[in-house]
Order: sequence, then C-alpha cells, then structure tokens
Amino acid sequence: MAEREWFDKDYYKLLGLSSSATDKDVTRAYRKLAKELHPDTNPGSEEKFKEISVAYDVLGDPAKRKEYDEVRRLGPAASGFGGPGAGGFNFQTGDFGDLGDLFGGLFGGGRRQRAQRGADLETALHLSFRDAVMGVTTTVNLPSNDACHTCGGRGAAPGSGFATCERCQGRGVLNDDQGPFAMSSVCPVCQGRGGRIVTPCPSCHGTGREPSSRRVNVRIPAGVIDGQRIRLKGKGNQGSHGGPAGDLFVDVHVSADAHFDRRGRDVTTVVDVPLTAAILGTTVEVPTLDGPVTLKIPAGTQPNTTMRVRGRGVPAAAKHAAGDLLVTVNVTLPKKLSKEQRTLVEKLASALHEDAT
Repeated sequence: MAEREWFDKDYYKLLGLSSSATDKDVTRAYRKLAKELHPDTNPGSEEKFKEISVAYDVLGDPAKRKEYDEVRRLGPAASGFGGPGAGGFNFQTGDFGDLGDLFGGLFGGGRRQRAQRGADLETALHLSFRDAVMGVTTTVNLPSNDACHTCGGRGAAPGSGFATCERCQGRGVLNDDQGPFAMSSVCPVCQGRGGRIVTPCPSCHGTGREPSSRRVNVRIPAGVIDGQRIRLKGKGNQGSHGGPAGDLFVDVHVSADAHFDRRGRDVTTVVDVPLTAAILGTTVEVPTLDGPVTLKIPAGTQPNTTMRVRGRGVPAAAKHAAGDLLVTVNVTLPKKLSKEQRTLVEKLASALHEDAT
C-alpha cells in the first residue's frame, strides 16, 4: 500500500493493538483475526480480511513498520519540507526523498545520500477457478521507469549541462542565522538540487526517466480465494543508493466455474442421476479438476445426498491437509411418460405402498 494512505489508516487499531506491541503480539493478533474473518468460514468478511492482511503486511515487516511509525509520527505537515528530489517528502509518489539531506541541513550538517527503500507496487491478477485451487506460476507485467535512453538519466539534453542555483550557490539549502541557532531550509528556487537543468531532455522532459515495463514471475499457492492479496517481498521498485527493493502486492481475482465451486478447502460439484439409477444403484463418471473419477451410487440414494471423494479438493499445503471433492446427487425425473411407462410407475407405486403397509 502506498505510504500516502498511512496517515488515514491506523493499522494498530485494525489489529486491536497499541503501537508498543511486540512483533509476536502483531503476529498473534493477525492470526486470530484471520481465522475469525477468513471468507471461507465467515462469508461477507472479505473487506475486513483484506484490511487486516494489508495491516499485517506493514506491521509484520520490521523495516516497513519502522517506516510506518515514522510517517505517522511526522504527520501530513511533513510534506511541506520540499517537493520531489528536494530531500523532502513527496506523498503523491510515495518518495520520502533523502532525509539525511533535510535533517543534515536543519542542524548545519552537509548534504549526504542515504539508502532508500524502493516503492511498493500493486497489480491485479485474474485466475481461472482451476488455477486458483491447484496453484500456478505465471508472470505479470509491471510498469517501470528506466533511465532515459536519450540523456542517460541526467535529465539534460545531450550537449547541455547544469547551472548552479544563484539563490543557494549550489548548496540546496538556505541558512538562517538566529544567534546560537543556525537553522536551514530547502532552497525554494532549486528545490534542494543545488542547480537547474539548462536545456531539459526532449525525450524525458528533464525527469531523467522514461516509462517501461518488466515481467515478474509470480507463484500463486494452491487454494487462493477471490480478493486475496499476496505479498512478494523484494519484487517492487528497486531501492536507491543501495537501499532494498520494495514489495509487490498481487490482488487475486478468481473467475467462477460452470461446474465447480468452493467450500473452504473442499471443491463442490453436482452430478445428475436418473430416478431409476438412484433407486437401483449405479456408477457414474464424475469430473474433477485433475481428471474424471468413477463414483458408486448406492441403491436407494436420496436426492441431494452429498458424497465425498477424498483428496480431490485443494492440494495439501504445509499447514493444511488436502481438501475433498463434495459431490451432490441431483436425482432427475422424466418430464413426460408414455402410457406404458405410466402404467409401470403406477404398479411400482402400488407395490411400494403394499410393502410399506
């Protein structure tokens, strides 16, 4: 989730915790809520489940939790320290700039570059019902920004350069000497860059970057549900100055299937059986997600009876046994009878009545 939303969302409150909670407290609280709010056991709780999952994605990662706490502590007013590239905060893009530049300037220190974590990315992935149940490895295309091919990332047109800022003389900050305190502020002319591009690159318009795309392999575990969010650590944007890459969040959307449905880790389906076959017993071929199986229908099977085929649901995982295929028997009745058929049914009804008495 982009950092700009962190001001509005109290992830501690969502998990029922205080900001002093330990890492173990965070994990315990999430697991408890995940069991209570999982859509498989609590239909209608999808949005709440997504919210606590996002909260745990942040608070469950020590580095992201530290960053979240800092953002919440500084508050929205922090955005007034400067724009993109100014050593300040840019909450529209999720770029926190170079905090070393900012705070170093405030206390009279020099400018220095600090490692910055790459931005998180989000993407949607649409899966078939079978791929969601069985698991799949696929690829997603992500937007990216590469160094401009024309200027090599400099932002200046080939053959041109940079001019030193006249206001700050290239330092990027302005000093305000107030006796014993030497305060500094970001230069409003160059936005902390120390200079300006004389002639912007015609391809990237001075940004030094150009849009591109990259393909990322995504392994989807067996049993994902519609609306589930999966975090792929380190698959987001690359960090700068040696900082770690951000994370990739994949929002899964599962298509409905004409023959199958889900009930937790079990897969459900319906098979039609003629009335006479239900009375006398038979065997039927039942489709599954990995090939048909033969199912014995005992004599006297009642309508809407559910039969279980072991191990043909969601495959086993580290903490879960394999689910089953639940087959509901739909006993079909003829809509029209010939005169001869009607006579036979009447005889059967009479015979059953005599046996019953």
